[in-house]
Amino acid sequence: MYKEFIISIFIIILIFIGDFVTQSYTKKNVEDLSKMLSNLKNNLEQKNENEALENIEGISNKLDEVHNILAYYIEHDEIEKIETGFTACESFAKTGDYNLAISELEKTEFALGHITDKYSFTLENIF
Repeated sequence: MYKEFIISIFIIILIFIGDFVTQSYTKKNVEDLSKMLSNLKNNLEQKNENEALENIEGISNKLDEVHNILAYYIEHDEIEKIETGFTACESFAKTGDYNLAISELEKTEFALGHITDKYSFTLENIF
């Protein structure tokens, strides 16, 4: 009886530690990507093509870097929404259609913010 209790407590502690680590990683990277996307949005609004293309390259690299780790514990559909929206934004920005690029960028920002809300450890998400 005592041994099972210790094992159960150990498993519960591991679950909380794993949740804390994944939430910290997700929050840090979502904040970084949000800052990068808002910087891109400012450059698109000001029609700074060179800076916008540099931002797009940086965001693309960051998404590639983060994708493999987030795919372990976040639904692939959620990650694909972000990547699809960003790819559409990238293509519109490269063709010079900044209004549509900003529209797709806002969709991407919403999907990115939705990840932190959906996967946070709250009572609402448990039940």
